[in-house]
Amino acid sequence: MTGAELTDAVTVFEAARARLFGIAYRLLGSVADAEDVVQDTWIRWQRTDRTVVNNPEAFLVTTASRLALTAATSARARRELYVGPWLPEPVPSGEDTEQTIERGEALELALLLLLERLTPPQRAVYVLKEAFDYPYRQIAEFLDITEEYARQLGRRARGHIARERGVRVAPDERDRLLRAFLAAAQRGDVEQLQTMLAEKAIAYSDGGGVVTAAQKPVTGRERVATYIARTVAIYGQGADVRLVEANGQYVVLVSKGGEPIAACWVDASADGIDRVCMLMNPAKLATLAAAV
Repeated sequence: MTGAELTDAVTVFEAARARLFGIAYRLLGSVADAEDVVQDTWIRWQRTDRTVVNNPEAFLVTTASRLALTAATSARARRELYVGPWLPEPVPSGEDTEQTIERGEALELALLLLLERLTPPQRAVYVLKEAFDYPYRQIAEFLDITEEYARQLGRRARGHIARERGVRVAPDERDRLLRAFLAAAQRGDVEQLQTMLAEKAIAYSDGGGVVTAAQKPVTGRERVATYIARTVAIYGQGADVRLVEANGQYVVLVSKGGEPIAACWVDASADGIDRVCMLMNPAKLATLAAAV
């Protein structure tokens, strides 16, 4: 490969990098896994006879989508052995991040958690359609399936997400609830916490088997409120607590001695906060903490 050919290859690849990372991250919920997919895509692009590639972006998206789909299938098997609930890894929001992830649909943390419950093919079709607005004909080509099957997978994915998620409050209201919830938790005000929680609220704690965390979701308004207040009382003393932007929403980042120990976010319906997510796995906090 000549210097000019390498330069052209890099230019084309860099133009598509944000999209490739965005697809892989939404499918995998992990920054490191998404970066691996992007790197493997670059290796294949570098080794390809690019003179026969009519549509470089389509080639790169096809490669990244299939690699991510394979990785998602492997990750699904690994997560059956995961200790406790699994939560996606937050990615910091900001001008630089927007260039690497392409903000848009299927990026909110609550939705990424629901995507994990779909089959990998359903998730791939949903992400390519809802987040990047590719037509089903092109999605079928990316994933090497028929257009009709792509449409079928898309319908099933949308139906599952709609049933599980229901109607959400506006992002501004969700962020307001997060601030109020944080203030009540820091006061240890269980009664106030209960007033903000939906009756069937669920709290997820992801320690990844590395740090102590509830190994099953905590369910019900009273139990969630008590659990949150107790957790803050144990781990919140002397901690630095700040609101940071990740995945286009506010997340509470908790640190001690300059080291992150937890990230927390919520999702809410008209009935109140119905999902509280607490991420304590150190490996998943590194990217967010480094950006802050």
